[in-house]
Amino acid sequence: MRVAVLQVAYGDDEPMSARVERVAALVREQAGHDLVVLPELWAPGGFSYREWADRAQPVDGSIGSAMSAAARDAGVLLHAGSIIERGVPGETGGDTAGEPGGADPRSSEGRHLWNTSLVFGPDGALVASYRKIHRFGFGSGEPKLLDAGEDIVVVDLPGNHLAGLSTCYDLRFPELYRRQLDAGATVFVVPAAWPAARVRHWTLLAHARAVENQCVVIACNTAGTHAGTEMGGHSQVISATGEALAMAGTAEEVLSVEVDMDAVTTWRTQFPVLGDRRL
Repeated sequence: MRVAVLQVAYGDDEPMSARVERVAALVREQAGHDLVVLPELWAPGGFSYREWADRAQPVDGSIGSAMSAAARDAGVLLHAGSIIERGVPGETGGDTAGEPGGADPRSSEGRHLWNTSLVFGPDGALVASYRKIHRFGFGSGEPKLLDAGEDIVVVDLPGNHLAGLSTCYDLRFPELYRRQLDAGATVFVVPAAWPAARVRHWTLLAHARAVENQCVVIACNTAGTHAGTEMGGHSQVISATGEALAMAGTAEEVLSVEVDMDAVTTWRTQFPVLGDRRL
């Protein structure tokens, strides 16, 4: 499986509309890859809390529409990072495994805003969405502004594999990845806006999730500085054995990686640690 990880850099001086156009063009350049991955909240700004309400959109808004068209033009499965999703109270919808998310009346705290990842197929159709379960901010930031997601989401990959979806801060909660493993995942895709101040945690936790679950981890972080926060970069692709197949630096960068998915099955057979689970 050929994977492109797009470590997008941006600052406060780039309008969101211009960034969407620029990133869509970058996605189109990845034709020939099987999977393309973008960072968390690259369009509205990962730490731009004050602008989130104004920049919130439905999944079929201008960001989603641009990413759908880019995925179709490139002929790739596109994990388009995440948006601030604005739901409409009373509409049906949800983010259960494999189903596109929409407005959801089950909003746990009534804000009807979520940090929502979007996945588009090579035909441009929305094939899955994931609302971030663990919100970063210790009572401020995301917990104060956004509702929490509730559902474990996995999505089909080429070659009869499944990818579990999570976002940034989720990486600190290993029980989520056990749930994805039990749902059949052999790959974890993790877009993020992880700051430079804690980038060592980012690299360490991605390796840990790969090793303990014998899964490939595709972790796409943000570069640049926005809202006064320096981003950590260091996007990475980690094999099921814990080997770093590719690691980015701190600037905007594209990682193009060939991932041998058969190696996951081989490793699980050679070292069947998962069979010894008792909890």
